[in-house]
Amino acid sequence: MRISFYYNGEFGKKVIGNVVNSSTFCTSCGDLCDHCRELKRSHADSIVDIYEFPDDLPEFIDDPFDHIPKNVGECDLLIAMNLHPDIFSVLPEIAANAKAKAVIAPVEVPKLAPAGLVQQVKEKLESAGIDCEFPKPFCSLTKTGKALIDEFVDMGFGRPLLRIEIDPDRRIFSHVQVLRDAPCGSTWYVAKKLRWTDIEDHKEIVSGAHHAYPCTASMDKDTQLKDTILHEAGYIIRGSVEEASGFKKE
Repeated sequence: MRISFYYNGEFGKKVIGNVVNSSTFCTSCGDLCDHCRELKRSHADSIVDIYEFPDDLPEFIDDPFDHIPKNVGECDLLIAMNLHPDIFSVLPEIAANAKAKAVIAPVEVPKLAPAGLVQQVKEKLESAGIDCEFPKPFCSLTKTGKALIDEFVDMGFGRPLLRIEIDPDRRIFSHVQVLRDAPCGSTWYVAKKLRWTDIEDHKEIVSGAHHAYPCTASMDKDTQLKDTILHEAGYIIRGSVEEASGFKKE
C-alpha cells in the first residue's frame, strides 16, 4: 500500500516517525531506553509522499490551492493531520488529485475540524467513491470494513491492543506486549511503564505515562465528546490495558 501524509505540527511528525520507526524516534525513556521498539517493523517503504504545511498560514485562506503542492504524489491512502480548516475543506480535491482510494483524517484539535466541516468533507469524499474515516482521536481508529483503512490498522496502528500477563501471587504486570500501537507511538511507552508494577496502581501509571509521552491531542473541550480529546485518548489506552488484563469494567 502506498501512503501519503499531509500534515501540520508535532502530531503529524510523531505519527510519521512511528510509521517509519527510526532508531531515534522515541526518546521518552532517555538514558533508561532498552530499545524495545527494535522489535517493531518499519513501514517506511510504504510512504510515497510527505508534505508539511507551514505554521504561518493566514487565518483565512481565499484560495487553498495556492498553498497546496502542484505535484501531488499518487497514493492509495492519504492521511491528513491537523490541516488548516480552509485546506481541510478541499481535502476531497487533494485526494482526487493524488488518486487516493481512501483517506484518514484524524481529529485531534476541535477548532481545526468542526463537526459540520467534517460532515461536508465526508460527504464529498464518499460521493467521489473515496473511503474515509475521521477518528477522534486517531487512537480510536478500528477496522471499519474499508479495505485500505483496515490494512492500515492491520499494519499495527489504531486503537491500542495489548497482550498482558499478570503474576497472580505478586499481583504485578509480568508481561506487557504491544500488538497494535496508537498512531503517535505512545502505547510502547505505556507498556514499558506498566511492566513489574502493582496492578492496583494501573490507572495512575497509565495516565502518567500517557501524559508524559506526551499525548499531543487538544485540551480544548470538544462539543461531540463533551470532554477534551486528550482525555478521550487517555480513556482509550486505559480501557485497552484493562481489557487485556481481564479487569471488569467499572
